[in-house]
Amino acid sequence: MLSHRLADEADLEALRALMALAIEVNQRPYLSPAELAVSGTTMGLDTQLIADRTYFVIEDEGQIVGCGGWSFRATTHGGDQSQVVRDAAPLDPTRDAARIRAMYTHPDHVRRGIGRLILDLGESAARDAGFARAMMVATLSGEPLYRAAGYEEVERITSDPVGDVRVPLIVMHKRLR
Repeated sequence: MLSHRLADEADLEALRALMALAIEVNQRPYLSPAELAVSGTTMGLDTQLIADRTYFVIEDEGQIVGCGGWSFRATTHGGDQSQVVRDAAPLDPTRDAARIRAMYTHPDHVRRGIGRLILDLGESAARDAGFARAMMVATLSGEPLYRAAGYEEVERITSDPVGDVRVPLIVMHKRLR
């Protein structure tokens, strides 16, 4: 039985471990070994989401099996340690798209509705905050779920290089109302 709650600072260590495992295992079929290594340095936990109370933990019998959320800030993706440009400026719900952010599922729990639950929670909260649209910078491994949930591809991009390696990503948008 899945349950959800907002993440808090006591979850940080468990979230970082889950994210590292999800990156390593869930993305392996989609990325080269070099791209996979770079993903571990550019993705991960953005603690601003926890401070903003917009990040969810999904549990199965008390074990964290997924996490993800949304944001009303301009940063589109990347964890605290990443080289992605961070911008904490608040978005304007009348003109900007809410950000769907940092979705991860434990490899032993994929295809059990966890990703869809995280999307539903984030989209509902963003809608309640007045946003009519959502956007994300998706990984290739997440693309099938996001397309099935109504997200449309805007463009294919790559991460900033780490050395000479770039990770493929997809900018996706969805109308929320």
